[in-house]
Amino acid sequence: MYDMFPNAKCELNYQTPFQLLIAVILSAQTTDVAVNKVTPELFKHYPTAQALAKAELDDIILHIKSIG
Repeated sequence: MYDMFPNAKCELNYQTPFQLLIAVILSAQTTDVAVNKVTPELFKHYPTAQALAKAELDDIILHIKSIG
């Protein structure tokens, strides 16, 4: 498969496997460009799975509401 797309790369911005997972989940409903606009602030507040798990749902929604 790599031979067919030798220059393929992920368009999502991430620094950790956790961030990639969240970005991929969010990108299922919108574009990668839109996800890349909201994830820096989201990951600033919730850099780990543990931090995100402890977050209030309304707080998370505030960070991602612009992507629907």
